[in-house]
Amino acid sequence: MRPLLGALSGVLAGCAALAVAEAVAGGVRPQSGPVVAVGGAAIDRTPAEVKDWAIRHFGTDDKLVLQLGILAVLALFALALGITALRFRRTGAAGVLLFGAVGAVAATGRPDSPGPGDALPSIAGAVAGAVVLYVLIGRLALGDGDAAPGAAGRGDAGAVGTGAVGSAAGTGAVGSAEPGLRVGRGAVAAGGPGDVTVADAGAGAVGSAEPGLGVGRGAAAGEGSRVAGDGTVAGADSSWDAEAGHGDVGTGLVDPAGPGLTVDRGAVAAGGPGDVTVADAGAGAVGSAEPGLGVGRGVAAGDGTVADAEGSAQVGTGAVGSAEPGLPAPGPETDPGSARDLPFAGVRGWDRRGFVLAAGATAAVSAGAGLLGRALRGADGRDAVASREAAVLPRPASPAPPVPRGAGLRIAGVSPFVTPARDFYRVDTALVVPKVDATSWRLRLHGRGVARPVVLSYDDLLRRETVERDITLTCVSNEVGGPYVGNARWIGVRLADLLAECGVRPPSEGGPADQLVARSVDGMTIGSPVEELMDGRDALLALGMNGRPLPFAHGFPVRMVVPGLYGFVSACKWIKDIELTTFDSYDPYWVKRGWAREAPVKTQSRIDTPKPFARPKTGTVMVAGVAWAQHRGIDKVEIRVDDGPWQQARLAAEDSRDTWRQWSFPWRATKGGHTLTVRATDRTGAVQTDRRARTIPDGASGWHSVVVTVE
Repeated sequence: MRPLLGALSGVLAGCAALAVAEAVAGGVRPQSGPVVAVGGAAIDRTPAEVKDWAIRHFGTDDKLVLQLGILAVLALFALALGITALRFRRTGAAGVLLFGAVGAVAATGRPDSPGPGDALPSIAGAVAGAVVLYVLIGRLALGDGDAAPGAAGRGDAGAVGTGAVGSAAGTGAVGSAEPGLRVGRGAVAAGGPGDVTVADAGAGAVGSAEPGLGVGRGAAAGEGSRVAGDGTVAGADSSWDAEAGHGDVGTGLVDPAGPGLTVDRGAVAAGGPGDVTVADAGAGAVGSAEPGLGVGRGVAAGDGTVADAEGSAQVGTGAVGSAEPGLPAPGPETDPGSARDLPFAGVRGWDRRGFVLAAGATAAVSAGAGLLGRALRGADGRDAVASREAAVLPRPASPAPPVPRGAGLRIAGVSPFVTPARDFYRVDTALVVPKVDATSWRLRLHGRGVARPVVLSYDDLLRRETVERDITLTCVSNEVGGPYVGNARWIGVRLADLLAECGVRPPSEGGPADQLVARSVDGMTIGSPVEELMDGRDALLALGMNGRPLPFAHGFPVRMVVPGLYGFVSACKWIKDIELTTFDSYDPYWVKRGWAREAPVKTQSRIDTPKPFARPKTGTVMVAGVAWAQHRGIDKVEIRVDDGPWQQARLAAEDSRDTWRQWSFPWRATKGGHTLTVRATDRTGAVQTDRRARTIPDGASGWHSVVVTVE
């Protein structure tokens, strides 16, 4: 039972630590919370292969899986610290503080950290957790590795605590009747008629069942000693020992009398059958008529009678009586008052009521802190939400042409031509989506070859000439046939125009910078080739998506969109800074982790229907999907059934060379298992390669195929 209670204490302490930390983070900034900070640090240090594996298996839920994993690890450590604290109380509390230090270092070490203030949530949470663990363990054990005062090593009854009968006894407790009992402070050991061997007695009373025996506070009988009826202590060889004087041991005064014995504070009296009258019993006084009977501290009997010959006891606060050696304490039906004060049977040294109250208070405060943190986080983003709701996109000076009739095939299972914002893929490293207030947002443009550096506000961009374009984006982590590709209508400012106004020239025209480094508010850095940004393609500082201001998850207030380049070298969300530099002088975030410096989108195609392992009926089965080669365009799509010849599919109408293109193929399906394979050819005449390549370092390649069984 004790290990379970210790583990529970650790978990409660961990919950309190996290709740307090998140509440403080709500007042500092959401990204400073320990789970987010440690998660971000873990992402930064995750090898590219592991990241690729996580995206492949968990998709856009990879961040949720990471955070759940962090919480699971913290829970295991909390369990371990709780169990450890049972023996090493301070060590357990120190372990909680150590985890707080890890969180503080992770928070202040993040690229977007504004300063030491980010350490506050982890520190506050760790202190709260350490205090909670220390207090809860204090209800289970009173010291690092020590038994509770009065704890006994042997005994028949399991009752524990002040005045308890059992193998573990608290202050003023009565031990069992078994010889060799180990008794702590204020304890009493009583045995059967005859001599009692006491292995070790701390400060407190030790006595035998010999009538008239009494020992005051501080008395001690060594191992093998025998206590005589006249108050002296005898050794094992039966020779009298002068360690105990005549009835006067420690601070307690004992009269070696029979029935009618007077016992002082902390003293013990034991007698034979018959009534034992205590003339004056102070706190800790114990009387016994039968061997093994004990009464805890605070005993007060109006008539001086402590126990009768039948073994029934008149018990004061916390007292427990027993008429037989080792007999359990009276139950509620015989002694309701004392039963309420009995500790939980089977757990030695546990302050049941105190533990339950402390645990309940911890749970309640933790829940309150969690709710407070959530409320503060909501308040933190309130201005950002208001600024987005107030944003009005301008009418574009260069609107996108209407989507051509027939660009979207009405075939079940095929991705829609325009991807709704809610369904658009999201792959980034932000565990908490930044909520940026557009009214205070600023974009700085500077660096090599920038003759006229500039700082722009959101309103500055809204007042500029804007363009609207349909552009398909693709993530480099997209496997062959994967889902991380989407098409949307974007509105924004042409980046090439802004760069030209600042005096920037592409390398082909003698410009000194060949890399544009975009920095996000969350610390992400993305490098794009200046030549491609200024070659005439519609590279945008995007303000809107599908006719509305950008969603927060997709970069509000401003992000970059560059057709023809994978997102990790072009699509900086929540952008705040643009620096012109060179590839040789600076490596952005992903390049440092083994990804390519430059990464044009590869020609790819995908079968959307039928799905893998589908079981269509014989007859005509519509095979359909999408193909993309942004900034080059798709010229042809072909289908192959099993190892047969390539057959050309029907292409849907093309919107622009920067968007994907849908296709379909009516297949006369015959019974049995079949493999369907697709490939595309772009406008340059390049045919999609069949060579399989991983996503690292510059995107996956190969043909997509599905296996179906025709019935």
